[in-house]
Amino acid sequence: MALDAADEGWVLDIEQVPPPAGMKLTDWVGWLGTGLPLRVERIHAAGRAGDGIVCLTSAALKKLGLPAVLPATDKALAQLHKKLSTAAASVGMEVSDEIGPTIHVFRRKGSAGGPKTSVRILFTPWLGQGTDKQKATNQLALEMATDDHGQPDAPVLARRIRTFVADLGIAPGSTHATTSMLLLDAVRPREEAVQDDETGEWSRQLRDGALPSGDTAVPPAAGARHPLTRELTGKDEAVCQEEDFKYWARPLTDDEAALPYAVVIDACASYLSVTETLALPAGPLQYTRNPAWDTKTAGLWWCDFTDVEVNALLPHPATFHGAHPTGPGWYATPTVAYMVTTYGYDPKKIDAAYLSSHTVPLLKEWTGRLRTAYKRAYADLGLTDGQDAQDFLDAYAIHKDTAGDPQRADAALLASFYKSIYKGGIGKWTDSARTSIPDDEVWLEKTASKWSYRPEIRFTIIAAARIAAHRRMRKTYQLTGRAPFAVNVDASFYATAEPTPLELFILGDNGKPVPGTLRPGIAPGSCKHESSIPMKAVISLLDNHEHPARIAHDYDTAGQPVDDREQQEESTQ
Repeated sequence: MALDAADEGWVLDIEQVPPPAGMKLTDWVGWLGTGLPLRVERIHAAGRAGDGIVCLTSAALKKLGLPAVLPATDKALAQLHKKLSTAAASVGMEVSDEIGPTIHVFRRKGSAGGPKTSVRILFTPWLGQGTDKQKATNQLALEMATDDHGQPDAPVLARRIRTFVADLGIAPGSTHATTSMLLLDAVRPREEAVQDDETGEWSRQLRDGALPSGDTAVPPAAGARHPLTRELTGKDEAVCQEEDFKYWARPLTDDEAALPYAVVIDACASYLSVTETLALPAGPLQYTRNPAWDTKTAGLWWCDFTDVEVNALLPHPATFHGAHPTGPGWYATPTVAYMVTTYGYDPKKIDAAYLSSHTVPLLKEWTGRLRTAYKRAYADLGLTDGQDAQDFLDAYAIHKDTAGDPQRADAALLASFYKSIYKGGIGKWTDSARTSIPDDEVWLEKTASKWSYRPEIRFTIIAAARIAAHRRMRKTYQLTGRAPFAVNVDASFYATAEPTPLELFILGDNGKPVPGTLRPGIAPGSCKHESSIPMKAVISLLDNHEHPARIAHDYDTAGQPVDDREQQEESTQ
């Protein structure tokens, strides 16, 4: 909710909530303690509710006698904290210890003045100010608050937070990655409240099947920064390398080189297309000799695919670089399953594995929330399921045009947020950033020991997404003879006669895309048109042993250089 001030009094952007009774700081804090109907209700019976959020405008700060900018000195901050604490104490409430763009005002259970309550306050004009830590913690709030003029705006921030909460059921966290984990814990809580039969006391305990805390890493899947990984690589032993396709390319065929364009198509929300039913290793991995092959058991399997023949015009499905493997390695269950069912690999050859003691579709509810939010936001931008291919391509080409339309501007920002949340969440399972925790020992204690540090979960998800992409390429190739000549992450490059991917999409007798092939659309796993590149430019790069991804965004979907188009637009303004 946004709180603004005008000559006639307080102005709220929610009519159902009564404003503060007076204009003094004590009136405002007292109002916060009345039990405002702003709490974020819990999603799961074992979960927790979230604090309500109040966003203050510059006018509201001025009316309350608070500074227009966040004080920069310790003395000024201490004086401000005392001022807020004194006002809060008058109604039995307290203020969080650190003053910054975000604070919490709360009342403990049993305190005088009213019921237990907690409210999160966003001083919108202060966003982007404070210490480096405060700036990082409030970066998402600043992005959400930024209006068309590039300024933080409290009503815009409050409106977007309300939509965000309605979509996902939680308030945004400090980063996209942490928000992803907050969402997972909200839809699938690790802990639940349990009452002691003898004492009657309540405590929080782990639920059955909860991801355990503690360093559960195993040598071949410990993450780049973990000592176990350094130990193995130091011995030149294999570690798991399940990653997205990265910079794979092959020589063009004569027919491909003769075509005038290379179209770049990008898979939408590729991770969300596989995570809903994906069996993931919830329990710690256990080393097993001569394991019985089972597609329902998540883990890593020691396999040798060097003698398995695969499609020559497609990237190798089991390697991120797309080249044929040169020896055995550790592969996640989705990769092994694909090599067994599609290319005839004999699973009886597997003599070692690290298998999960508990396998479950861990991200089912998480995926459902994010998928629904993602599709709703894009629907506001004119992109929906089941659109005709050309209608979709036309709508996608202009979906970023939001000028003067608050609903589209909100949708564009939130769609971007939802994409970053699922991507950041996948990366969070292998959090190895050195900037936030430069000391390796501290990182082991504070990051690798958390329940959210599980590299094998990330490896399984990425393996499933890469295999799903390969399956679409393979089926399209089988039905049309068309194969990508280059791939990088979600982007595939195809040679075409026109600057459009329409000729790559296969329609069945019912007029709909053939299941399992490349298909246009915004739904997770479907394809969008990123750009079209003149084939001459592609050939020049390939001849110099460079990947065409380097120029994927230098051209628009019509095959025109982006710089030229921008110059033409500027000349007509």
